[in-house]
Amino acid sequence: MKKFVILGGGYGGLTIALNMLEKDLPEDTLLVLIDRSPFQGLKTEYYALASGTIAETHIRVAYPNDPRLLLTFGEVSSVDLNNKQILFEDQEPLSYDWLVIGLGCVDSYHGIVGAKEYSSSIQTLCQTRATYQRINDIAPYGQVSIIGGGLSGVEMAAELRESRADLNIRLIDRGPSLLSAFPSNLQQYVREWMTEHHIELRPQVSLVRLDGGDLYNGDEIIKTDATIWTAGIQPNPIVEALNVPKDRQGRILLNEYHQIPDYQEVFVVGDCASLPFSPSAQAAQAQGKQIAEAMLSIWKGDTPRLGKIKLRGTLGSLGKKAGFGIMGKRTLMTGKIARVLKSGVLWKSKRHFG
Repeated sequence: MKKFVILGGGYGGLTIALNMLEKDLPEDTLLVLIDRSPFQGLKTEYYALASGTIAETHIRVAYPNDPRLLLTFGEVSSVDLNNKQILFEDQEPLSYDWLVIGLGCVDSYHGIVGAKEYSSSIQTLCQTRATYQRINDIAPYGQVSIIGGGLSGVEMAAELRESRADLNIRLIDRGPSLLSAFPSNLQQYVREWMTEHHIELRPQVSLVRLDGGDLYNGDEIIKTDATIWTAGIQPNPIVEALNVPKDRQGRILLNEYHQIPDYQEVFVVGDCASLPFSPSAQAAQAQGKQIAEAMLSIWKGDTPRLGKIKLRGTLGSLGKKAGFGIMGKRTLMTGKIARVLKSGVLWKSKRHFG
C-alpha cells in the first residue's frame, strides 16, 4: 500500500483527511494521520480552558473512524525529506509516498531572556493544562500579567476576568494599542471594555528579561505572580530544521499547489506554510481543502485548478457575553452578536462542518 501521511491533526491536517475520505481514494493508497494526541484540540479555545471557564471535553474533537484512515500517535522528532521518512522519539521510522506537514507553531520569545522559563503558554493542549493549574494556584488578589495584546492576549485577559473576579489582571504589549491589526474603532471598543472590567493596560512596554515574578521593562521592574505568554508565534522546530527555502518568519515557501517546489510529494499546511495572510484556523482549513483537491486531481492524472483563498473575517470573544469581529474588509461587529457568531463557529468545528 502507498501511504499519504498527514503530519499533525490540527485544523489543516484534519480538514485534509475529512475531504479525502469524502472522495474515492485510490485502492492502493492508505491515509495515515499522525498526532501526539488521540483527538484534536480546538486551539482557538485554549484561552478558555486555561482560564477555567470550560472543561477540556468541550474542545475535544474526535478523529474520523474510517478503515481507510490509519491513526498513529507519537512524538515526531524530525522529517527526512530525501529518504521520505518520518522519525519519532520512541518508535520506528515511518516511510511515506506523499506527505503533508501540518505541525503548527510554538511561542516566539523574541530573544527575551527568561521568557520561556518564567512564563506559561497556551500553544499546546499540554501547556494549556499546565497554565490552567498555574492560574488555579494563585491566591485571591494575586497578579496575572499577559504578554501580548493581539487576539490571543485579549481573549485570555477577558476570559480570565470572567473566571477570576478576585485577580488583578494586566495586559502588556510593546505597541501603542491592543489589536494593532484591527481598525481603530474596534481597538477603542476593546480598550473601553477592558477598562470597564478593571483590566490594567500597559502599552509600549519593551521587556528585556523575565526573572521569576519580575518583568524587566528596561530599568523598571513589573511585579507579577504569574505570566502568560501570547506575544507571537514561529513555526515548529521540526520545520525550522528542514533545509528548504523559507520566508522571513521561517515559514516554508510553496508553489501554487501548496507543495515544496523541490519536493513535490510534500505539502505544507497551516502555521508552517508561507501564505499571504496571518496564520489562523480559518486559513489552515481553507488551505487544507485545496490540498485535498490538488492531491485528488493528481491521482486522477489531472492538473489541479485551485482558486484564490478568501478568508471570511476574524472573530474574538470578550468573555461569554461580548465579542468583536471584522467580516470581509469593512464590516465591523461588537457586542453580543459577534460572540454568538463565534459560538456558532465553535459548534461547527466540533461537528466537522468547517
